[in-house]
Amino acid sequence: MKNPRKVLVKPLLTEKNNTLREEENTYLFKIARDATKEDVKRSVESVFKVNVVDVRTVNYMGKPRRRGTWVGRRSSWKKAFVRLAPGESIDIFEGL
Repeated sequence: MKNPRKVLVKPLLTEKNNTLREEENTYLFKIARDATKEDVKRSVESVFKVNVVDVRTVNYMGKPRRRGTWVGRRSSWKKAFVRLAPGESIDIFEGL
């Protein structure tokens, strides 16, 4: 099993996440690129002590960026939508 603290990179705090949290009890996390849905589920359950119902993941490819003549690329990353069982919540998101 992968280290749960390495799978979950950081929580994503956005307006969309606030809406999803209130309407669907879904939380967003930036996760490691090699993490699977099962890794994310186990990590959230062990770190936050909640029951996870569903996990959806999305890969974002880094966009090309340009600075004068130098052409580079932003880092690619992965996002997870984690839906919790009814009546459960994650404390770090509350009150924001």
